[in-house]
Amino acid sequence: MAFSVLLGRDQGVSDTVTETVAAEAGEKRKRSPVAILLMLLVPAIVIGIGVYWYLHSGRYVSTDNAYVQQHIVEVGPDVGGRIVEVLVEENEVVEEGQILFRIDPDPYRIAVEQADAAIAEARLSLEQAETAVGTSGVDISTARANVEYARRNLARERELMERGFNTRARVESFENQLNEAQARLNAAIASQRDAQAAVGSAASRSRGSYPAIVSARARRDEAALNLQRTVVRAPVSGTISQVDRLQVGQKATPGQAMVSIVAGNETWIEANFKETDLDRMRIGQPARITFDAYPDMALSGRVESIGAGTGSEFSILPPQNATGNWVKVTQRVPVRIRIEGTPRRPMIAGLSANVRVTVEDDEE
Repeated sequence: MAFSVLLGRDQGVSDTVTETVAAEAGEKRKRSPVAILLMLLVPAIVIGIGVYWYLHSGRYVSTDNAYVQQHIVEVGPDVGGRIVEVLVEENEVVEEGQILFRIDPDPYRIAVEQADAAIAEARLSLEQAETAVGTSGVDISTARANVEYARRNLARERELMERGFNTRARVESFENQLNEAQARLNAAIASQRDAQAAVGSAASRSRGSYPAIVSARARRDEAALNLQRTVVRAPVSGTISQVDRLQVGQKATPGQAMVSIVAGNETWIEANFKETDLDRMRIGQPARITFDAYPDMALSGRVESIGAGTGSEFSILPPQNATGNWVKVTQRVPVRIRIEGTPRRPMIAGLSANVRVTVEDDEE
């Protein structure tokens, strides 16, 4: 009886073990397609990566250190004064020649009026000089007549003295009269020469070439130009920026930038490539451009120029490598990429870009 019970227990344990082994075998058979798929997929991925690397390695160089560039024109007045009117707003699109702001024109208008008065004064001076030339001619004629008269009197007095009817003192008196008359003639001639010099030579005696008038007209032109410059216009077409620096009542200084214009007529990408990427880079190679701001837009471009120096060389304080603590750092060289076609999204100066240049070997 006890043997039967023990036998029954052993039989139950054996059946349980058999069922467990069978369940595990069934589960392995169920998982085997997944395992096979994984075993095939992983090598396929590795092989695909290897093939892609083999086909594309060395064909491209890329950088994310690239930015959209546009010409930025700093606009400042040519004359100083108080700003009396601002005619633009921030981010407004302006056309070339459009008025941006005005400077108080009153001081410059007064300068024009003063220049007009200087021209009138110069013309009066010319008329006086011309009158002086004519008057000096009359004075010379009179002086010559007086000299001739004194000479005749002196000759008569000398003749009387030779006959004994005159004294030496009287002759010397008439000699002094002749000398005085001759001196007045010389003075009249000198005065005429001075007047003629003031007027100018006969070939250039027209009012337009009179030196004082020419100088006054030049001052008047300068005053008129300054008056015109009180109206500040846009030198190029583009988008206005930094208008907050323009305030009515603010004092404008000549040459000081008051507002900026981002010219939209030309846009390019400045990509800073590592110096190790430049070995096979050539002007004219194609490039692909993407933007952080516009992930769905990719543009085509071409290498337009390669910088003449690294970025550090053009910095305000270039590095001094001749030191004991020198550490070699891979330098960046700016490469200008020309955008081909017209972007469908607005190009904003300073946007970040990613550039990939095809540098595949060209046997030609």
